[in-house]
Amino acid sequence: MGEIRNAERTQKNILEAARKEFFDKGFKGARIESIAENAGVKKQLIYHYFKGKAELLEAVLADSTTSEPEWVSRIPDHPLHIAEHRFKVNSQVRADFIKFSAWEALESRENPASWNKGGEAALQSYAAFWKAQKEKGVVPPDVEPELWALALTALTTYPIIFGNITQIITGCESTDPEFQSRWSTFLTRLSESILTKKNE
Repeated sequence: MGEIRNAERTQKNILEAARKEFFDKGFKGARIESIAENAGVKKQLIYHYFKGKAELLEAVLADSTTSEPEWVSRIPDHPLHIAEHRFKVNSQVRADFIKFSAWEALESRENPASWNKGGEAALQSYAAFWKAQKEKGVVPPDVEPELWALALTALTTYPIIFGNITQIITGCESTDPEFQSRWSTFLTRLSESILTKKNE
């Protein structure tokens, strides 16, 4: 039993060190040597558990998802509050991952989505959710649900990725609770203006 616990602890240390390395430096900049050093293990031991850097990143992303607080996966009862909820999730739980995603989007890789099938599926599910809301009449006829999903994704990630621009425009840090409260209120009001406008 002790060996199993030690192996689990070792893997946990590796994943924590890898998460910091990937999220700080991106996939290309991350080094297995640095991960091993920060995890307090030999490089060869990482290759014992993971085939390579790509598999290690996949494990980090999977672990990040399973270790999120329970409230993250709760969908608000009313669609008007979904943007506010997503911004709260992104700013309070997924900020490092959001920044990592932006970093990765700027790097030229042959298969940029291959490392994050879960994230790809989540975004497709988000678009499908809004398509279903349109069928229910929640999304107005003249609003394309895919574009609404894209707009909300942009609005709930931009202040996190571009904290410097957020600060220049608003005078507030994107991590400031007062700014986050104001932005959340704005997102709800924007959702209300779009989703409750009269059908033409």
